[in-house]
Amino acid sequence: MSALAATASFAETTPGAVETAVRRFGMLPATASCLVVCDSASTNWQASYQPDSVLFVGSAIKTFILAQTLIDVEHGRSSEDDQWAINDRVRSLSSPVFLNLSGTTPGRCVLEAMIAHSDNTATDIALDKAGPDHVRALISKAGLTHTRIPDSTRRLFSYIAGAPENVDLGWAGMQKTRSGWMPGKPRPVINGQQSMLSSATEMVRWYQESLTGKFFAKPGSLTEFKRILAMADAIPAVVPADTVAFAKGGSIDWEGFHCFCLAGQMVLGSSRVTFCCTINWEGPDSGVPKMFSDYKDCVKDVLKVAAERIQI
Repeated sequence: MSALAATASFAETTPGAVETAVRRFGMLPATASCLVVCDSASTNWQASYQPDSVLFVGSAIKTFILAQTLIDVEHGRSSEDDQWAINDRVRSLSSPVFLNLSGTTPGRCVLEAMIAHSDNTATDIALDKAGPDHVRALISKAGLTHTRIPDSTRRLFSYIAGAPENVDLGWAGMQKTRSGWMPGKPRPVINGQQSMLSSATEMVRWYQESLTGKFFAKPGSLTEFKRILAMADAIPAVVPADTVAFAKGGSIDWEGFHCFCLAGQMVLGSSRVTFCCTINWEGPDSGVPKMFSDYKDCVKDVLKVAAERIQI
């Protein structure tokens, strides 16, 4: 559905400036979805634009992998202090930290690379440790019925490149795809097998609940969850200066399909502003920088006016 053809919905108590900012986000030339919710003792409001649309959210799903890994640490099934292997068995594309490294590193560093730099090799190491089915069980426990994660980023890349279902092309195959080779007909990133899907409604619900410690048995796990999510590189680009925030973004460029997503929560005194802003669109790669600039400006504006409203 065209963003222009869709309608926005707002709670009666939503500040007008927030409505305007969310509406501007919805006018981006893409399939847009946005939800901003303020919870505090003195005021509660929300603004939304197609919040229930299930879209591709990319690496925003890594928050679930982080949470399940920390739950495993609580139960002694894993340790952030253990040395986790980095090698071609788990190496994946889009890995700015571990792409050319081999050896071992503490699990804590893997989790930090997954969130701070969205490193996909780190993601596949963590997902292998936690187990994709265990992460899916956590998502189900959270009541998120439309959120989907892949078995690994490499399995996702293999599947959309045309490999048979349940086939991992391996690191050698990943390298071949970078030169344009594909094992079969490319598939869309939004599919029923290997994908990264969610809605603004579900992502906001997840951050509202997970950041209270609902899914953790120990206070230290929540502290670590917050510490690592606060490292996300998208936060300084859109969150007002000197504002505490926890978030994870996502993106993809694949066969003319593109995505930008950012979901998380800002802390303003006793108030919490939880948000998810996602766009999916089709078009030439040459148009991505302009769209990213516009997307970033819109999200920055949404969060700015939301923060200003809290401070009134």
